[in-house]
Amino acid sequence: MAEVIDLPSVRRGRNLSVVVPVYNEQAVLALLFERLYPVLDRLGVQYEVVFVDDGSRDHSPGMLRKQYRQRPDVTRVVYLRTNAGQHAAIIAGFAAATGARIVTLDADLQNPPEEIPKLLAAMDQGHDYVGSIRRKRKGDPWWRDTSSRLMNQLRARMTPILMTDQGCMLRAYDRDIADAVVASNESGSFIPALAYLFSANPTEVVVEHAERAGGESKYSLFKLTHLNLNLLTGFSILPLQLFSLVGLAISALSFVFVAYMALRRLIVGPEVEGVFTLFGILFFLIGVILFGIGLLGEYIGRIFEQSRGRPLYLVRETLVPESDSHAGPAPSGGGR
Repeated sequence: MAEVIDLPSVRRGRNLSVVVPVYNEQAVLALLFERLYPVLDRLGVQYEVVFVDDGSRDHSPGMLRKQYRQRPDVTRVVYLRTNAGQHAAIIAGFAAATGARIVTLDADLQNPPEEIPKLLAAMDQGHDYVGSIRRKRKGDPWWRDTSSRLMNQLRARMTPILMTDQGCMLRAYDRDIADAVVASNESGSFIPALAYLFSANPTEVVVEHAERAGGESKYSLFKLTHLNLNLLTGFSILPLQLFSLVGLAISALSFVFVAYMALRRLIVGPEVEGVFTLFGILFFLIGVILFGIGLLGEYIGRIFEQSRGRPLYLVRETLVPESDSHAGPAPSGGGR
Protein backbone atom coordinates (compact mmCIF):
# COMPACT_ATOMS: atom_id res chain seq x y z
CA MET A 1 0.00 0.00 0.00
CA ALA A 2 1.29 3.43 -0.88
CA GLU A 3 1.60 5.96 1.90
CA VAL A 4 -1.16 8.55 1.83
CA ILE A 5 0.61 11.89 1.94
CA ASP A 6 -1.20 14.84 3.49
CA LEU A 7 0.11 17.70 1.38
CA PRO A 8 0.98 20.82 3.40
CA SER A 9 -1.39 23.73 2.99
CA VAL A 10 1.31 25.68 1.17
CA ARG A 11 1.19 23.08 -1.60
CA ARG A 12 -2.54 23.62 -1.93
CA GLY A 13 -2.27 27.33 -2.47
CA ARG A 14 -3.13 27.19 -6.15
CA ASN A 15 -6.75 27.33 -7.19
CA LEU A 16 -6.39 25.08 -10.21
CA SER A 17 -4.23 22.23 -11.50
CA VAL A 18 -4.59 20.90 -15.04
CA VAL A 19 -3.27 17.35 -15.42
CA VAL A 20 -2.31 16.30 -18.96
CA PRO A 21 -1.04 12.72 -19.59
CA VAL A 22 1.32 12.62 -22.57
CA TYR A 23 2.40 9.59 -24.58
CA ASN A 24 4.06 10.09 -27.98
CA GLU A 25 2.24 13.36 -28.70
CA GLN A 26 5.00 15.34 -30.40
CA ALA A 27 2.66 16.16 -33.31
CA VAL A 28 0.23 18.12 -31.11
CA LEU A 29 2.16 19.44 -28.12
CA ALA A 30 3.17 22.77 -29.69
CA LEU A 31 -0.45 23.54 -30.56
CA LEU A 32 -1.57 22.39 -27.10
CA PHE A 33 0.83 24.83 -25.44
CA GLU A 34 -0.34 27.60 -27.76
CA ARG A 35 -4.00 27.10 -26.86
CA LEU A 36 -3.95 25.90 -23.26
CA TYR A 37 -1.92 28.59 -21.48
CA PRO A 38 -3.88 31.59 -22.84
CA VAL A 39 -7.14 29.97 -21.66
CA LEU A 40 -5.74 29.52 -18.16
CA ASP A 41 -4.19 33.00 -18.09
CA ARG A 42 -7.61 34.54 -18.80
CA LEU A 43 -9.17 32.76 -15.82
CA GLY A 44 -7.49 35.13 -13.41
CA VAL A 45 -6.66 32.40 -10.86
CA GLN A 46 -3.47 30.80 -9.66
CA TYR A 47 -2.91 27.70 -11.74
CA GLU A 48 -0.39 25.08 -12.74
CA VAL A 49 -0.20 22.63 -15.63
CA VAL A 50 1.06 19.18 -14.68
CA PHE A 51 2.27 17.22 -17.70
CA VAL A 52 2.88 13.53 -17.05
CA ASP A 53 5.11 11.94 -19.68
CA ASP A 54 4.10 8.28 -19.77
CA GLY A 55 7.36 6.89 -21.15
CA SER A 56 7.14 8.59 -24.55
CA ARG A 57 9.58 7.37 -27.20
CA ASP A 58 9.33 10.37 -29.52
CA HIS A 59 10.34 14.01 -28.97
CA SER A 60 7.60 14.66 -26.39
CA PRO A 61 9.93 14.60 -23.33
CA GLY A 62 12.20 17.24 -24.84
CA MET A 63 9.28 19.43 -25.87
CA LEU A 64 7.89 19.28 -22.32
CA ARG A 65 11.28 20.24 -20.88
CA LYS A 66 11.48 23.22 -23.25
CA GLN A 67 7.98 24.34 -22.28
CA TYR A 68 8.90 24.10 -18.60
CA ARG A 69 11.85 26.41 -19.19
CA GLN A 70 9.57 28.91 -20.93
CA ARG A 71 6.86 28.92 -18.22
CA PRO A 72 8.53 27.55 -15.05
CA ASP A 73 6.18 29.50 -12.79
CA VAL A 74 3.08 27.53 -13.82
CA THR A 75 4.46 24.33 -15.33
CA ARG A 76 5.33 20.99 -13.77
CA VAL A 77 6.53 17.91 -15.64
CA VAL A 78 6.54 14.39 -14.23
CA TYR A 79 8.54 11.83 -16.22
CA LEU A 80 7.56 8.22 -15.61
CA ARG A 81 10.28 5.60 -16.06
CA THR A 82 8.23 3.41 -18.38
CA ASN A 83 4.89 3.42 -20.12
CA ALA A 84 2.53 2.73 -17.22
CA GLY A 85 -0.74 3.50 -19.00
CA GLN A 86 -3.14 6.43 -18.91
CA HIS A 87 -4.65 5.37 -15.58
CA ALA A 88 -1.29 5.40 -13.81
CA ALA A 89 -0.28 8.65 -15.52
CA ILE A 90 -3.38 10.41 -14.21
CA ILE A 91 -2.79 9.02 -10.72
CA ALA A 92 0.77 10.37 -10.89
CA GLY A 93 -0.63 13.73 -11.99
CA PHE A 94 -3.10 13.77 -9.11
CA ALA A 95 -0.29 12.99 -6.66
CA ALA A 96 1.87 15.79 -8.04
CA ALA A 97 -0.89 18.40 -8.43
CA THR A 98 -1.23 21.11 -5.79
CA GLY A 99 -4.48 22.83 -6.76
CA ALA A 100 -7.74 22.85 -4.86
CA ARG A 101 -9.41 21.87 -8.13
CA ILE A 102 -8.00 19.49 -10.71
CA VAL A 103 -8.97 19.27 -14.37
CA THR A 104 -7.83 16.38 -16.58
CA LEU A 105 -7.29 16.98 -20.27
CA ASP A 106 -6.16 14.85 -23.20
CA ALA A 107 -3.09 16.10 -25.03
CA ASP A 108 -4.55 15.36 -28.47
CA LEU A 109 -6.86 18.43 -28.38
CA GLN A 110 -9.99 16.39 -29.04
CA ASN A 111 -11.17 18.04 -25.84
CA PRO A 112 -10.68 21.77 -26.56
CA PRO A 113 -8.94 23.59 -23.67
CA GLU A 114 -11.37 26.45 -24.28
CA GLU A 115 -14.05 24.30 -22.61
CA ILE A 116 -12.29 24.26 -19.22
CA PRO A 117 -14.17 27.35 -17.92
CA LYS A 118 -17.47 25.43 -18.32
CA LEU A 119 -16.28 22.82 -15.84
CA LEU A 120 -15.02 25.41 -13.37
CA ALA A 121 -18.33 27.29 -13.59
CA ALA A 122 -20.12 24.08 -12.58
CA MET A 123 -17.76 23.68 -9.62
CA ASP A 124 -18.52 27.28 -8.60
CA GLN A 125 -22.12 26.10 -8.20
CA GLY A 126 -21.08 23.63 -5.51
CA HIS A 127 -20.35 20.45 -7.48
CA ASP A 128 -17.31 18.44 -6.39
CA TYR A 129 -17.02 16.36 -9.54
CA VAL A 130 -17.88 17.51 -13.06
CA GLY A 131 -18.05 15.09 -15.98
CA SER A 132 -18.47 16.07 -19.60
CA ILE A 133 -20.68 15.03 -22.49
CA ARG A 134 -19.36 15.45 -26.02
CA ARG A 135 -21.88 17.43 -28.04
CA LYS A 136 -20.88 15.67 -31.25
CA ARG A 137 -18.01 13.23 -31.60
CA LYS A 138 -15.65 14.07 -34.43
CA GLY A 139 -12.87 12.07 -35.99
CA ASP A 140 -13.78 8.74 -34.36
CA PRO A 141 -14.67 5.68 -36.48
CA TRP A 142 -18.30 4.56 -36.48
CA TRP A 143 -17.55 1.36 -34.58
CA ARG A 144 -15.98 3.31 -31.75
CA ASP A 145 -18.93 5.66 -31.44
CA THR A 146 -21.44 2.78 -31.58
CA SER A 147 -19.57 0.59 -29.09
CA SER A 148 -19.21 3.55 -26.71
CA ARG A 149 -22.96 4.18 -26.75
CA LEU A 150 -23.71 0.50 -26.14
CA MET A 151 -21.24 0.29 -23.26
CA ASN A 152 -22.65 3.46 -21.71
CA GLN A 153 -26.10 1.87 -21.71
CA LEU A 154 -24.79 -1.44 -20.38
CA ARG A 155 -22.80 0.25 -17.62
CA ALA A 156 -25.82 2.32 -16.57
CA ARG A 157 -27.85 -0.87 -16.10
CA MET A 158 -25.19 -2.96 -14.37
CA THR A 159 -23.38 -0.48 -12.08
CA PRO A 160 -24.33 2.44 -9.82
CA ILE A 161 -22.23 4.75 -12.01
CA LEU A 162 -24.40 7.34 -13.78
CA MET A 163 -22.27 8.84 -16.54
CA THR A 164 -23.69 9.85 -19.90
CA ASP A 165 -20.35 9.83 -21.71
CA GLN A 166 -17.65 7.71 -20.08
CA GLY A 167 -15.06 8.25 -22.81
CA CYS A 168 -14.45 11.98 -22.47
CA MET A 169 -11.25 12.85 -20.58
CA LEU A 170 -12.19 16.48 -19.89
CA ARG A 171 -13.31 16.31 -16.24
CA ALA A 172 -12.94 18.36 -13.07
CA TYR A 173 -12.29 17.00 -9.57
CA ASP A 174 -12.31 18.53 -6.13
CA ARG A 175 -9.01 18.12 -4.27
CA ASP A 176 -10.50 15.68 -1.76
CA ILE A 177 -11.92 13.51 -4.56
CA ALA A 178 -8.53 13.34 -6.29
CA ASP A 179 -6.79 12.47 -3.01
CA ALA A 180 -9.30 9.67 -2.41
CA VAL A 181 -8.65 8.27 -5.89
CA VAL A 182 -4.89 8.27 -5.25
CA ALA A 183 -5.34 6.63 -1.84
CA SER A 184 -7.58 3.86 -3.19
CA ASN A 185 -4.60 2.16 -4.89
CA GLU A 186 -6.85 0.21 -7.24
CA SER A 187 -5.16 -1.36 -10.23
CA GLY A 188 -6.93 -0.98 -13.56
CA SER A 189 -9.80 1.00 -12.10
CA PHE A 190 -11.69 3.58 -14.17
CA ILE A 191 -10.84 6.91 -12.54
CA PRO A 192 -13.98 8.89 -13.54
CA ALA A 193 -16.21 6.11 -12.21
CA LEU A 194 -14.23 5.84 -8.99
CA ALA A 195 -14.43 9.60 -8.52
CA TYR A 196 -18.20 9.46 -9.10
CA LEU A 197 -18.55 7.02 -6.21
CA PHE A 198 -16.63 9.37 -3.91
CA SER A 199 -18.54 12.46 -5.03
CA ALA A 200 -21.32 13.99 -2.93
CA ASN A 201 -22.64 16.32 -5.63
CA PRO A 202 -21.60 15.25 -9.16
CA THR A 203 -22.82 16.80 -12.38
CA GLU A 204 -22.14 16.83 -16.13
CA VAL A 205 -21.75 19.60 -18.69
CA VAL A 206 -21.92 19.48 -22.48
CA VAL A 207 -18.62 20.28 -24.20
CA GLU A 208 -17.40 20.51 -27.77
CA HIS A 209 -15.35 17.78 -29.40
CA ALA A 210 -12.81 17.97 -32.20
CA GLU A 211 -10.76 15.69 -34.40
CA ARG A 212 -7.24 14.87 -33.28
CA ALA A 213 -4.90 17.74 -34.10
CA GLY A 214 -2.19 15.21 -34.98
CA GLY A 215 -0.82 11.77 -34.22
CA GLU A 216 -3.01 8.73 -33.75
CA SER A 217 -5.24 7.28 -31.06
CA LYS A 218 -3.55 5.06 -28.46
CA TYR A 219 -6.76 3.10 -27.85
CA SER A 220 -7.23 0.04 -30.04
CA LEU A 221 -10.40 -2.07 -30.06
CA PHE A 222 -8.72 -4.50 -27.65
CA LYS A 223 -7.79 -1.72 -25.19
CA LEU A 224 -11.30 -0.27 -25.32
CA THR A 225 -12.79 -3.71 -24.66
CA HIS A 226 -10.41 -4.25 -21.75
CA LEU A 227 -11.28 -0.82 -20.34
CA ASN A 228 -14.99 -1.57 -20.42
CA LEU A 229 -14.48 -4.99 -18.83
CA ASN A 230 -12.53 -3.29 -16.04
CA LEU A 231 -15.36 -0.83 -15.59
CA LEU A 232 -18.02 -3.53 -15.31
CA THR A 233 -16.08 -5.96 -13.12
CA GLY A 234 -14.51 -3.23 -10.99
CA PHE A 235 -17.78 -1.65 -9.87
CA SER A 236 -20.36 -4.44 -9.88
CA ILE A 237 -20.78 -8.16 -9.23
CA LEU A 238 -23.98 -8.15 -11.27
CA PRO A 239 -22.32 -10.03 -14.19
CA LEU A 240 -21.57 -12.93 -11.84
CA GLN A 241 -25.08 -12.84 -10.43
CA LEU A 242 -26.61 -12.81 -13.91
CA PHE A 243 -24.44 -15.73 -14.97
CA SER A 244 -25.56 -17.64 -11.90
CA LEU A 245 -29.19 -17.09 -12.91
CA VAL A 246 -28.43 -18.16 -16.49
CA GLY A 247 -26.71 -21.29 -15.19
CA LEU A 248 -29.69 -22.08 -12.96
CA ALA A 249 -32.13 -21.62 -15.86
CA ILE A 250 -30.06 -23.81 -18.21
CA SER A 251 -29.75 -26.48 -15.53
CA ALA A 252 -33.53 -26.55 -15.10
CA LEU A 253 -34.14 -26.75 -18.86
CA SER A 254 -31.48 -29.45 -19.21
CA PHE A 255 -33.17 -31.53 -16.50
CA VAL A 256 -36.51 -31.24 -18.28
CA PHE A 257 -34.90 -32.13 -21.61
CA VAL A 258 -33.08 -35.16 -20.19
CA ALA A 259 -36.30 -36.39 -18.55
CA TYR A 260 -38.13 -35.99 -21.87
CA MET A 261 -35.44 -37.92 -23.77
CA ALA A 262 -35.45 -40.73 -21.20
CA LEU A 263 -39.23 -41.02 -21.37
CA ARG A 264 -39.13 -40.97 -25.18
CA ARG A 265 -36.57 -43.78 -25.21
CA LEU A 266 -38.81 -45.91 -23.00
CA ILE A 267 -41.86 -45.31 -25.20
CA VAL A 268 -40.41 -45.11 -28.72
CA GLY A 269 -37.20 -47.07 -28.24
CA PRO A 270 -33.67 -46.32 -29.48
CA GLU A 271 -33.45 -43.80 -32.34
CA VAL A 272 -30.74 -41.79 -34.07
CA GLU A 273 -32.87 -38.92 -35.34
CA GLY A 274 -32.10 -35.59 -33.72
CA VAL A 275 -28.46 -36.35 -32.99
CA PHE A 276 -27.36 -33.08 -34.62
CA THR A 277 -29.86 -31.20 -32.49
CA LEU A 278 -28.19 -32.72 -29.46
CA PHE A 279 -24.81 -31.61 -30.78
CA GLY A 280 -26.14 -28.09 -31.22
CA ILE A 281 -27.45 -28.00 -27.65
CA LEU A 282 -24.16 -29.42 -26.39
CA PHE A 283 -22.11 -26.79 -28.21
CA PHE A 284 -24.37 -24.06 -26.83
CA LEU A 285 -23.90 -25.31 -23.27
CA ILE A 286 -20.13 -25.53 -23.78
CA GLY A 287 -20.14 -21.93 -25.00
CA VAL A 288 -22.04 -20.82 -21.90
CA ILE A 289 -19.55 -22.65 -19.68
CA LEU A 290 -16.56 -21.09 -21.44
CA PHE A 291 -18.14 -17.64 -21.11
CA GLY A 292 -18.62 -18.23 -17.40
CA ILE A 293 -15.01 -19.34 -17.01
CA GLY A 294 -13.87 -16.18 -18.79
CA LEU A 295 -16.06 -14.02 -16.56
CA LEU A 296 -14.70 -15.67 -13.43
CA GLY A 297 -11.20 -15.26 -14.84
CA GLU A 298 -11.75 -11.52 -15.21
CA TYR A 299 -12.68 -11.15 -11.54
CA ILE A 300 -9.89 -13.47 -10.39
CA GLY A 301 -7.46 -11.55 -12.58
CA ARG A 302 -8.41 -8.31 -10.83
CA ILE A 303 -7.76 -9.97 -7.46
CA PHE A 304 -4.39 -11.20 -8.73
CA GLU A 305 -3.40 -7.75 -10.03
CA GLN A 306 -4.40 -6.10 -6.76
CA SER A 307 -2.71 -8.67 -4.52
CA ARG A 308 0.73 -8.33 -6.13
CA GLY A 309 1.15 -4.90 -4.61
CA ARG A 310 3.38 -3.57 -7.37
CA PRO A 311 3.62 0.22 -7.77
CA LEU A 312 1.40 1.70 -10.44
CA TYR A 313 4.27 3.83 -11.70
CA LEU A 314 7.80 4.97 -10.98
CA VAL A 315 8.89 8.57 -11.42
CA ARG A 316 12.18 9.10 -13.21
CA GLU A 317 12.33 12.87 -12.87
CA THR A 318 10.15 15.77 -11.84
CA LEU A 319 10.48 19.35 -13.03
CA VAL A 320 9.04 21.52 -10.27
CA PRO A 321 8.45 25.30 -10.37
CA GLU A 322 10.70 27.32 -8.10
CA SER A 323 7.69 28.47 -6.06
CA ASP A 324 7.04 24.82 -5.12
CA SER A 325 10.63 23.78 -4.49
CA HIS A 326 10.16 23.91 -0.71
CA ALA A 327 7.22 21.49 -0.88
CA GLY A 328 9.37 18.50 -1.76
CA PRO A 329 9.29 16.18 -4.78
CA ALA A 330 6.25 14.38 -6.05
CA PRO A 331 5.66 10.86 -4.72
CA SER A 332 7.74 8.27 -6.59
CA GLY A 333 4.98 5.78 -7.16
CA GLY A 334 1.59 4.45 -6.21
CA GLY A 335 0.98 1.09 -4.60
CA ARG A 336 -1.49 -1.48 -5.76
